[in-house]
Amino acid sequence: MKIGEVAKQTGLSVKSIRYYHDIGLVCAERNQAGYRVYRHSDIEALKFVHQCRDLGFSLEDCKSLLGLKGNESRNAEDVKQLTRTHLAYVEQQISKLQQLRAQLQHMVTQCQGGEQPHCAIIDSLSHTPKKERSLQDTTSSCCHKSPAE
Repeated sequence: MKIGEVAKQTGLSVKSIRYYHDIGLVCAERNQAGYRVYRHSDIEALKFVHQCRDLGFSLEDCKSLLGLKGNESRNAEDVKQLTRTHLAYVEQQISKLQQLRAQLQHMVTQCQGGEQPHCAIIDSLSHTPKKERSLQDTTSSCCHKSPAE
């Protein structure tokens, strides 16, 4: 099967399929004309990778999971641990997004809106973030001496 047909069957773009081939996720053979020819097993692997990517797994994790899928003597605990690690990452990202949402909600609440030129959101965005301020405070005391010293 040619790459365009594979793209239709898997829901992946031709560009993604080529990239997955280039990085070794799928190893389609080439015909005499030099075109990649995908077998049923290649299509199944691409569908599997697509599902993994939809769940947010990295390409490295996809490669590991694909290898585990093809290994009949795999240890289910390895799959579970890889998934647990990914779940922890997702939970960390959710936490960061919740903090971001809270900050944005606070900014929206502080802004009066309307026709006036003053905007609390612009003021808030113009200030140095707390992390950067604390870093500047610590570096200035150790790297720069005041004229009195």
